Amino acid sequence: MKSAKQKSLISKLAFTSIAFLFLITLNISAQGDAVNGKKLFNMNCAGCHKLDKDLVGPALGGMSDRRENAWLKSWIKDNVAFQKVDSDAKEAAEYSPAAMPAFPQLSDQEIDDIIEYTKPVVAEEMVAGSSTVVVAAAEPQDNTLLYILGAIVFVLILMIFNLYSTVNELKGNAPKRKTIEEQLKSIWRAFAGNKFLHFLLVIFFLLSSAYLGFSYLLQIGVDQGYQPIQPIEFSHKIHSGDNKIDCQYCHSAAKHSKSSGIPPANVCMNCHMNIAEVADGTVIGNHGKEVLNKEIQKLYDAVGWDKDKLAYIEGYEKKPIEWVRIHNLPDFAYFNHSQHVTVAGLKCQKCHGPVEEMDEVYQYSPLTMDWCISCHRETEVDMTENGYYKKIHEQLANKYGVKEVTAAQMGGMECGKCHY
Repeated sequence: MKSAKQKSLISKLAFTSIAFLFLITLNISAQGDAVNGKKLFNMNCAGCHKLDKDLVGPALGGMSDRRENAWLKSWIKDNVAFQKVDSDAKEAAEYSPAAMPAFPQLSDQEIDDIIEYTKPVVAEEMVAGSSTVVVAAAEPQDNTLLYILGAIVFVLILMIFNLYSTVNELKGNAPKRKTIEEQLKSIWRAFAGNKFLHFLLVIFFLLSSAYLGFSYLLQIGVDQGYQPIQPIEFSHKIHSGDNKIDCQYCHSAAKHSKSSGIPPANVCMNCHMNIAEVADGTVIGNHGKEVLNKEIQKLYDAVGWDKDKLAYIEGYEKKPIEWVRIHNLPDFAYFNHSQHVTVAGLKCQKCHGPVEEMDEVYQYSPLTMDWCISCHRETEVDMTENGYYKKIHEQLANKYGVKEVTAAQMGGMECGKCHY
């Protein structure tokens, strides 16, 4: 029979080990995922930063050694607001005349992933010989954390029972065991007779299962990174980036309606009546001039344009270009482009990312409710150019005790704004 003192010691050892396991689990969760960090870096940072040398912005290799994690998160999420309260941030902004955009859509975990990727040792291993690849939402889930967690649980359980056996042997209450079989039988008997340990393990597994299950369910329906193959290899980088064509020249409905609209082929023909070939040296992916000229021909085949006679073919039966939709909100969520583009004055890149740098467009932002709400909470409403807002601004500023009013304080957090 075990004494009360022995039972107390065993319970304390068990409790300490379980607590240690929780701490390890939390520490693993807090670490960044360098693989995901590379994808996020390429989507959000690579246009202005490199890891090993300065570009528009400074080199980001090893940035975690130069700045604290909390400082980096505040800077990345909204550097303009951060400059108002931090002198180092204001000094950092003077590095380049080009203002760095805010990234409120990035979560703390995503920023940790980017930071992990920029660590010198990790970056050297991952950058060597690999090209930028945007992975669609169907990518298999990385179960590394589950395997590590399972291994830690198994090892710690063995440690707990080994400590229990050692304590008993030191007190002379148990004979020394020589074989593994005898040790396993002793461990099982000890486990079967310790109800407090049963309770701790049940609680641990329930909490772990809830955490892992909820984390997995949060990924459902999030199509960030989705990049379908389009019927024509249209490059936004060439049109919007190299040729500086304004987004709203093609997506003209964004200023006036709920939808940004898909530009009709006639809009393309405004230019391509006289542009039947791409410039020499143009490359999209692995495709050069010969292949890309055939992509322009697909446009002519759709509208019935004779590039030799520079005229439309009479009686030609036009064929619609079946573009594949990339950004798609659930039916129960209402979003109005004109409210954001015309009223709020937001740039397309705020939600769609650096489209001018993309050959094939992909879904840049997660488009989740949390992402939208975070933006509403952090975006200050400019009321200086509209007299109607002056009185409202004064009332709300006094009500909330602030100088600037955010979109959330203007009603951007009301459920009926997006769900009605």
